[in-house]
Amino acid sequence: MAHLGNRTGNHVLNRCWRTLGALLAFVGPPLASGCISRADAPFTRVTDREGGGGGGGSSIDVEGGTPDASIDLPPSAPHAVLGVNPPHGSFAGGTLAIISGNGFAGTARVWFGEVALDPAAIVAIDPQHIQVTVPPGHHGPADVRVQNGADDSTLASLSGGYTYDQFYADPASGPTSGGTRIAVFGDRTRWNADTAVLIDQNPCVVDEVISKTELHCTTPAGTPGSKSMRVSTSDGVDVDVLDAFAYGNSDDGFKGGLSGNTLDDHLKVLALDNITSRGLKGATVIVGSDLESADVLKTDGNGVVVVSRPDLGPKRTVTIARKCYQPQTFVDVTVDTVTAYLDPVLSPACGSPEGDLPPTGGSSTYAANVTGEVVWPLTAEFRRDGWLNVPTPKSDDERLVAYVLRLASSPTDGFSLPGAGSAITPSSNGDRGYTFTTSGAPGNFTLYALAGIETSKTPRTFTAYQMGLVRGVAAAAGETKSNVYIQIDVDLDHALTLNLDPPTVTTRGPDRIQAYASIQVGTEGYAPLPNGFLSRSLPLTGALSFVGVPTLSGSLLGTSYIATARAVTGQAGSTPRSVVGLASATDTSEPLQLDPFVQVPVLTTPKPNTTWDGMGLASKRSAGGAAVDLVVYEVQSGAGLVGWTVVAPGSSSAFDLPDLNALSTDLGLIPGPLSITVSAARIKDFAYGTLRYRDTTPRGWAAYATDVFYASY
Repeated sequence: MAHLGNRTGNHVLNRCWRTLGALLAFVGPPLASGCISRADAPFTRVTDREGGGGGGGSSIDVEGGTPDASIDLPPSAPHAVLGVNPPHGSFAGGTLAIISGNGFAGTARVWFGEVALDPAAIVAIDPQHIQVTVPPGHHGPADVRVQNGADDSTLASLSGGYTYDQFYADPASGPTSGGTRIAVFGDRTRWNADTAVLIDQNPCVVDEVISKTELHCTTPAGTPGSKSMRVSTSDGVDVDVLDAFAYGNSDDGFKGGLSGNTLDDHLKVLALDNITSRGLKGATVIVGSDLESADVLKTDGNGVVVVSRPDLGPKRTVTIARKCYQPQTFVDVTVDTVTAYLDPVLSPACGSPEGDLPPTGGSSTYAANVTGEVVWPLTAEFRRDGWLNVPTPKSDDERLVAYVLRLASSPTDGFSLPGAGSAITPSSNGDRGYTFTTSGAPGNFTLYALAGIETSKTPRTFTAYQMGLVRGVAAAAGETKSNVYIQIDVDLDHALTLNLDPPTVTTRGPDRIQAYASIQVGTEGYAPLPNGFLSRSLPLTGALSFVGVPTLSGSLLGTSYIATARAVTGQAGSTPRSVVGLASATDTSEPLQLDPFVQVPVLTTPKPNTTWDGMGLASKRSAGGAAVDLVVYEVQSGAGLVGWTVVAPGSSSAFDLPDLNALSTDLGLIPGPLSITVSAARIKDFAYGTLRYRDTTPRGWAAYATDVFYASY
């Protein structure tokens, strides 16, 4: 504790406290506080260099005389920048940050270093806070400046107020099991083959160094939450970035597939559990399409097997199977490495002796929560306002509402009206705007808000008239990110016209077109619109028009319209189905032309409603339409309990497969009814030798067609 610096000071202070004690008994706190406020000496903290008194190393001197105003706390400057939260981020920019200070106005302009922010990236909250989207910069500290309009007298600066990190990861999140292939981008770095990467002090195995400023590595397993990353170079320099990678239970879609050099005399196959990413010991690997001539081997304890013999290339069909796992086949492999992630069979027979199901990972409870306010552009200085260009409700069944949503991962997800309990209304709490709360997966994400009129009749309907968007919301697992402001600054008053040429209609279908329009926000995802869905019968006559789309201005600057369509069968949108590739535009002045559809595939081997021998697949398509890069067969048995996934290049319309049940009844399909789903896909910039697992699902397809057939086994 501190001690009094001299005897006189002790005497004066003690006398004051004695008087205070006496007065408290008669007149209470007001007079007592007067003793403190009228004390004849201020308190001054000084360093105790001689170590007297308690262990705190400081003392208090009480001197007589008139108080000296110079030692009071300095008054706050009328215009000041006091801090930025968060104080650091990627040199690529895009991070959401709050600038705190004094004297900010609705006309505030902001600079990071010498970069002036676009007005659309600035949301003035109140005289002490401004929300901004950080612009790109170079690593190191940057001064942050704020000025109200053209008034130079209001210019305030914080030296080194924001620090740009030297590198960042993309994607910046992945599953706790590891195995995520990430790209690490550096600013003015000199990376080479000796560069090492650590995530939470565990090695991220470097797969490839693309350049001095880009490398790729595969993440280790980790625990949920945000982790630091370190890049170490051969000259002994270590660079750390906090919160650079977040572990969760989402899958980034980059695991597994085909890789390596041209297939010659050696082939390496890795069999891994798709839930745990651990190697599968004793998995059966069949290299070849005929058991009599194929190489049949077992994986080691790490799930690895290497086949070595002359003339193995130029291509081989590779099948991976194991008891209690779903088998997979890659047809006509032309490279020397196959990495297969097998899904477990969810059957009590595949569990423990007690019959427990195998673990599937479950879903994480480490959600990220976001709270903030929906705000409108200022019509008066920091006045709470809202629903500026929304019509006035005409009846008691209508009300003004706004909703905050996350981006969708697919442009065909469509708009789903949130629950009525999440509605933001004019009666919602708030200071500058109207309070919202939302939650979801952690990471760096985008939120958008829609404002309009909702009817309370059943079913509820919502008509949006205004929209706003905020990017770079960073929230870690289990964290609540506060003070996020979404500015509603764009009207939904335009129309987007769509031209398309549907696929050939067969007796099985398709019989209608379903078209979707949304807003694409870079690579982050899509913002579905309430009026972004149309359905028309086939054959189609004329163009399709989406009425009520936003202009790409204000907070939507840098985004684009994205449209897609699918030819489907029945109101439920079932198979046969053909989904066209995405078309993009940045204005609505000209109709948007979609690319050709993929023609619907038809299974020819086995013939539908016949018995399959399990050793051959073939399909065909009508002439015309888009070219096909990949064909994926999903053969399901036992009402979906055991499935066999077969992946083939688009050029392989017919091929043979090894007879799995001839090896063991534990490896193949369950006898009985089968469903066989055939999907023909077009993939942008695709090469079969670099196939990734995302390429085998609709999320990786630019256009595709699917149909389902039935047989027995």
